[in-house]
Amino acid sequence: MALHRITTLPGDGTGREVMTEAMKLLQTIESNSPMTFQITEIQCGGQHYLETGEEWPEGSFEYCRDQSDAILLGAIGWPGATMPNGDLAGGQVILGLRSGLDLYANVRPIKLYKGIQHKIHGDFKQVWSPGLVDMVVVRENTEGLYQTLLSRSSHAAQGIPYPSVPEIEIPGMDGEFAWDPRPISRKGSERVIRFAFDIAERRSGTPSDGTSRVSCIDKSNVTRGCQLFRSIYLEIAENHPDIETDMAYIDAFTMWLVRQPEFYDVVVTSNMFGDIATDLASTLQGGMGMAASANIGDDHMMFEPVHGSSPKYAGKGVVNPIAMLSSVQMMLDWLGRRSGDADATVAAEIVESAIENQVSEGGTLTYDLGGEASTSEVSEAICARVASMLATHYTSA
Repeated sequence: MALHRITTLPGDGTGREVMTEAMKLLQTIESNSPMTFQITEIQCGGQHYLETGEEWPEGSFEYCRDQSDAILLGAIGWPGATMPNGDLAGGQVILGLRSGLDLYANVRPIKLYKGIQHKIHGDFKQVWSPGLVDMVVVRENTEGLYQTLLSRSSHAAQGIPYPSVPEIEIPGMDGEFAWDPRPISRKGSERVIRFAFDIAERRSGTPSDGTSRVSCIDKSNVTRGCQLFRSIYLEIAENHPDIETDMAYIDAFTMWLVRQPEFYDVVVTSNMFGDIATDLASTLQGGMGMAASANIGDDHMMFEPVHGSSPKYAGKGVVNPIAMLSSVQMMLDWLGRRSGDADATVAAEIVESAIENQVSEGGTLTYDLGGEASTSEVSEAICARVASMLATHYTSA
């Protein structure tokens, strides 16, 4: 019986609300399976900064690094919570962990369950058929346009001074201007592209015809960083002859993503492009309330819903908890993979089935899916399904 050390970072706004529901799910699993969790909560984020003057307690980064098998994050960001240097208060939590723990692969599954109704032009309608949307987007997570901010946040999280960025001159650029470097390295590209091919090896291929495919999304007709990224993709693809290659520019991809999602299996792309494209892709699965994510490195991992802190909905008990519960599902799956814990793998499969059944039966759902239930009502209904399914599994095992 494995003990899994989980560090939770509730963060801000609705992040705190959905973290409460995540704890209910972990308690349900612990009560109905051999699994055991050691859970440590660390307060952090913009609201915590306004209350205490610190983004999180001293030593929090080191605790996450040294005392955690997995990290679960609610959300970061709160109106008016800004550092003296202009950065978002709480930024060193999420960005510092991504960079400081070298969580180089941001993994975002995009899957449409039966029963999801899309809100188009004010009405709920079924636009894409369930079964035709089932892909994974792998976004490079430590380089690109965010690299300077990531590095600065990582240094701050560890209490290390960050060197000042040298001033530059750009010919023909007169007056005030801002400049953001976009470094893309061979090392960073190789590892995230290999990661994407490894995921493709474990999947069943595209929804349309089962073809195993990794699509490289870039802007290599314009930028040198993308030219390097694509050339490395082609090098690595040669070592995976059973996986089909596919390449597209980011602007065309955004059209094809919505037009023919059934074509895609695994997508790999750079940091900023992945950030934008996955928010668009969340529409395919029913919105941000359904969008889970993982931040994976060789030695550490962190899981979070994509939707952010949503201040305008905070405290109302109306947000969809499924993105967070699905992030817990991803955490269980990765704990099973890395620790060889079969019970974690079983729990991950059961949580996904419980969520899928809850949605497909159209029962207790939040407003964004056409329902009227509260955040807690949805999670409690899913937890009840998980408890029943776990009991059946371990009784019959």
